[in-house]
Amino acid sequence: MKTILNVKNLTKNFGGLCAVSNVSMTINEGELIGLIGPNGAGKTTLFNLLTGVYEPSSGLIELMDQDKSIQIGGLKPYKITNLGVARTFQNIRLFKSMTVLENVKVAMHKNIRYGTLAAILRLPTYYKEEKWVEEKAEELLKVGLYSLRNELATNLPYGKQRRLEIARALAIQPKILYLDEPAAGMNPQETKELTELIDHIREKYKLTVILIEHDMSLVMKICERI
Repeated sequence: MKTILNVKNLTKNFGGLCAVSNVSMTINEGELIGLIGPNGAGKTTLFNLLTGVYEPSSGLIELMDQDKSIQIGGLKPYKITNLGVARTFQNIRLFKSMTVLENVKVAMHKNIRYGTLAAILRLPTYYKEEKWVEEKAEELLKVGLYSLRNELATNLPYGKQRRLEIARALAIQPKILYLDEPAAGMNPQETKELTELIDHIREKYKLTVILIEHDMSLVMKICERI
């Protein structure tokens, strides 16, 4: 299997506290990996390091991009995102006053090819690209959200908000998707549906998925390595 992510001796210190200590792991393309451990173990901190929210105190994070190894430790989050890395958060972070459709569309900005002038003058390229964005966003909402596309995100029930956060992450066309406790707060039926959704999007979009989760029934059912 082809390696997509290589982490070597990754460490993060906050003053005298070592939150992540000497972590090494190799992730292959297409794998579904579970990251487990008690609260306070440093799981979300590790995700924050891998996605650029925090800068490592030491160690290497190497992402494979078109057969090139890129050292991403310390890069800004938007630069890591542009390399095909997406995530969701432990606490849902949606644009609550925007519609479901708008939440997905806003994540597609890096794929838009028209410039500021074309947008101001409403040139044909603007309309062509906006049509593509609309169609692509609606396609991504076919995870049980399409009928709610014009609803404000704040009005969605909890489980649907989780789905919307995943759909928005998919909008950047990632190679790696990090899911931080996606089943947190869900009832058994919602967890079952989420398990099926993760399997579905992994297969459909050929993703590498790494998830943090305390629901061990979900972890044991879908994760290939822990």
